[in-house]
Amino acid sequence: MSRFLILLLIICAFVAKAQERAKIVKLPELQEMIAAKSDQIKVINFWATWCAPCVKEMPLFEKIGMERQDVKITFVSMDLDLDPDPTKVYKFVTRKKIQSQVVILDEKNPNLYIDLIDKSWSGALPATIVVNTKTGQRKFVEKELHEGELEKLIAEVQ
Repeated sequence: MSRFLILLLIICAFVAKAQERAKIVKLPELQEMIAAKSDQIKVINFWATWCAPCVKEMPLFEKIGMERQDVKITFVSMDLDLDPDPTKVYKFVTRKKIQSQVVILDEKNPNLYIDLIDKSWSGALPATIVVNTKTGQRKFVEKELHEGELEKLIAEVQ
């Protein structure tokens, strides 16, 4: 077997693994994920592979997701509205070794759904929702988060 073929098989295996972890969803399924009752605080981060501030803040989310069992991190990729091929997201998830849940929102017109996610959202990225479904507390921010800010938002909904 040639080295090229072996390399191609390895790449395909990585992409297949990332596909398992980056499910494509429509808005109703995303809304159900956000609203579903849970004992964990939900942190839903809207991002894109082309958004530098989004990529920069991801390690903060990953760290909290690994350290705190009471918090569930979900990254919602907004890449499909500009590029219908999810492969770029799958490769990104694999390359960055993202451990948190990743979903890819399959909606083409942000003007039709951003208000349904949060009325205060202009559609800019990154954006983050922190939800405590047990208490009904919810926080929304539309900016890059820095060290300590995500922890503060989580504390505000507890």
